[in-house]
Amino acid sequence: MIEIEIVFALPDRATCLKLQVANDCTVEQAIDQSNIVAKCPEIDRENLSVGVWNRTCKLHQVLRDGDRIEIYRPLIADPKEARRRRADKAKEEGRANKITGGRALK
Repeated sequence: MIEIEIVFALPDRATCLKLQVANDCTVEQAIDQSNIVAKCPEIDRENLSVGVWNRTCKLHQVLRDGDRIEIYRPLIADPKEARRRRADKAKEEGRANKITGGRALK
């Protein structure tokens, strides 16, 4: 048996479960055994995005002793589009050069 941890966080709270599983347990099996989906109905079981120690992984990855499974929430905004909007706003406000996008000279 090995000890692992399963974590799911929302902006206002986090759920962290410690659990003992078999040596050959996969991420998916551990999630099922933990029953975290019942405790956190916000988790979309059909579209799970997971990682082990902040590195994304597949559900069939075999766990090691001390691993921490992290269940990720879906992104609410496309990071590239959000960055593009911030850059456009900085150009409009004069904080960035309108041509290069770099810092505006003062």
